[in-house]
Amino acid sequence: MNLTKNVLLFAALLVTQLTFAQYTEVINSNRPGVSRSAFSVGTNVAQIEVGPYIIKEEHTPLKYEVSGFGADFSVRYGLLFEQLELNLEGTYQNDTFTDRRSAIISEDSRSNFKSFTIGAKYLVYDPYKNSEEEDKPNIYSYHANRSFKWKSLIPAVAVYAGANFDSKNNPFTAPGIEGFSPKVMVATQNNFAGGWVLVTNISKDRIGTDFSDFQYIITLTHSFSPQWVVFGETQGIKSDFYADNLLRFGGAYLWSKDFQLDTAVTFNTKDTPSVFAVNFGMSYRFDFHKDKEIDNGTSRKDADKRKPKNKKGKKKRTDDFDDDGSL
Repeated sequence: MNLTKNVLLFAALLVTQLTFAQYTEVINSNRPGVSRSAFSVGTNVAQIEVGPYIIKEEHTPLKYEVSGFGADFSVRYGLLFEQLELNLEGTYQNDTFTDRRSAIISEDSRSNFKSFTIGAKYLVYDPYKNSEEEDKPNIYSYHANRSFKWKSLIPAVAVYAGANFDSKNNPFTAPGIEGFSPKVMVATQNNFAGGWVLVTNISKDRIGTDFSDFQYIITLTHSFSPQWVVFGETQGIKSDFYADNLLRFGGAYLWSKDFQLDTAVTFNTKDTPSVFAVNFGMSYRFDFHKDKEIDNGTSRKDADKRKPKNKKGKKKRTDDFDDDGSL
């Protein structure tokens, strides 16, 4: 009987851990790509993601060119709850703007943050939290095990809120944009069988300014081995200052459980301006995560409470008994 109780206790503990844990044994990076996963990095996990890039833009009607380099970066930290993540992210660019509208060609060196945002993301719905129980094989039906699981179409959903900081006279932002402005986002994630993952981001940026923009990002990744991942991504940007549809392709390699390398190319299909960029990125995790201890009533104090009382009304302790079980 005691053995059965211990087995049930262990099973309950295991299910509890699987139900509430977002922490993974290997790094959970938003790279490759620029979309944001619905899941956090896990409590007490700090993660750095950075991607240096080179860029080339040409605007045929306005006769200008941009060439230079930059880096996008992100610092992520899981705080208090498995569902909560704090993050700081942005993009810094240094380039040369070449104006060819007149016989005298002019060049202007520029450098600044294209974006700099501090925010928090929270997972509000996780359809996979009970997957270990629900995905048990059906021993009575071969076809049931092979059939498509419609519940995989239900995504995990996270919400994000943050604040942008734009410096005055920034060459990469619209005129008059400076100081703090809000940003909100909804991120969804579907984990399909066979190593396919679909991530969707819908965001509203620089809310309350004259040039607030709407963006969507759709990323499809596929892992064909434990180390290698490939991805394709589309990003749409719509505002009165800038609009574009960007395509992005690349892959990532898991060097170790805490270190990932990636690369990607970005381009579009228009000339107002045309965009081509190549980036090489990395993600590194500082893992201080510890599973929370759950009190299941198995401590010495709890065990004493369940002991029968002796004639004097005192609870018997385990050490009050001799080896043969007598007092």
